Amino acid sequence: MGRNLQSGEKLRPIDLARRHGLSTQAVRNYEEAGILPAADRTAHGYRTFGPLHARALRAFLALVPGHGHPTATAIMQAVNRGADDEAFRLIDESHARLLDDRRTLQAVERAVRDLSRRTGAAHVASPSRSGRMFIGALAEELGIRPATLRKWEDAGLVGPRRDPVTGYRVYDESDVRDARLAHQLRRGGYLLEQIAPLIRQVRTAGGLEPLEGALRDWQGRLSARSRAMLTGAAELEAYLRTRT
Repeated sequence: MGRNLQSGEKLRPIDLARRHGLSTQAVRNYEEAGILPAADRTAHGYRTFGPLHARALRAFLALVPGHGHPTATAIMQAVNRGADDEAFRLIDESHARLLDDRRTLQAVERAVRDLSRRTGAAHVASPSRSGRMFIGALAEELGIRPATLRKWEDAGLVGPRRDPVTGYRVYDESDVRDARLAHQLRRGGYLLEQIAPLIRQVRTAGGLEPLEGALRDWQGRLSARSRAMLTGAAELEAYLRTRT
């Protein structure tokens, strides 16, 4: 991040930008958005920044990887208008979302372990008919709309057959399994185009190794977010101390 600023040192937007690998327009935008405190102005109206602004910028850039740009922006805006409790609430909510993601991951891991115990290649090829469900019942179980299941069908995540008499979609045991796994992976932030190849491999290979690899990647991303949140918290605390 460059050398430490001395108390009272003045910086132009370009100086602050260069020290943080940003454009001068980005620095101006951050000040206008309230991410940075209001800049001082010269007699000719040019912005000047100092150590407080540099610390605020470091805090914001450290918050983004763990909390995302919108939440990091809202945190800094709250701090800069003196609403520290609002900033802390935003941080708490972000941590709660991460915890929910971890719980979701654990639920998927349990599902994979359960499928590993109960599902073999022969079972995948010829699933039991005892698990048949219609679209409304399956959507209700997952807490989604039937339209979502139809969208998943279009994306290749599930492949229900049609009842020859009614024409209704019928999800057999393997479809129900795939829908449950797709639902959990969607909650974990995976896109439909990322989920479809995993489910296809599970179906054709009769094993869950592709999904297990995805879960390891998911775990790595959650750990990275956790560490980024720690870094962001340290920089924000340093900014709060500088501000007071």
